[in-house]
Amino acid sequence: MFDASNSNALLVRHATTAAAISTLFYPHAEVVLHDLETGRIAGIWNAFSGRKPGMESLVDGELEEAGEAGVYGPYEKTGDDGRRLKSVTSVLKDEFGQALGLLCINMDVSHFDAAAKLLSAFTGTVAPRPPSLFSGDWREEINTALHDWLRNQGLALTALKKAERVALVAALEERGLFQTRNAVDHLASLIGASRASIYNYLADARRQNVKD
Repeated sequence: MFDASNSNALLVRHATTAAAISTLFYPHAEVVLHDLETGRIAGIWNAFSGRKPGMESLVDGELEEAGEAGVYGPYEKTGDDGRRLKSVTSVLKDEFGQALGLLCINMDVSHFDAAAKLLSAFTGTVAPRPPSLFSGDWREEINTALHDWLRNQGLALTALKKAERVALVAALEERGLFQTRNAVDHLASLIGASRASIYNYLADARRQNVKD
C-alpha cells in the first residue's frame, strides 16, 4: 500500500522496487518506505507489523554513516508477537546527496529457525555409536578413516592427485586397514580408481616408507 499523492518523486520511483521485493519474498518480508521529510510511513507492503501509510516512522535524530553503499544491517528486530526479524535499511538520497527516505526490509526468519531446529533434530547425533555393532565393520572403518584424512588435509575426494592418493593409501595402511581381503576393492570404488592402481599406490607408499 503506497500513498503516491503525498510522497516526493524519489519515493515514488522506489515504490515499484519495494512492491517487487515484497512480492518475491511474500509472505516472509515486510517492506516499508519511510519519508524522512514528513517523518511518516509513505508506503508499506505485506504489513505484518500492523502499520499503515501515514503513521509515524519513529525514526529519531540524525542518521549515522551507513557505509559506502548507504545500507544499514542486516540487524535483528523483534515483532509484536515475538517473532525474530532480520532487517536491512537502505538510505534513499536525491541527486544532491540529501537523505529523503528509507527503504526497510523486515524478513521474518522465525520459520527458518523452526526448520533449522527440525533438521538439527534429524541430523544431529544423539548418542555415540555402540562399539560392539561396528567393531567388525571394516567398510565403515575405511569410510571414516578416508574422510577424516580428507578433512585434516583440506582436500576433496574428486580432486586428489597421484601423490595425494599415495599419501592417503599410506595413512590407511598405517592403520592396518588393508589386512581385510576386500579392502582394496572397496577403496578403489570409493576414490574411483582401479584395483591395480591401489596396489601401485601401496607399492609407492611402502617404497617411500623404506626411504624415510
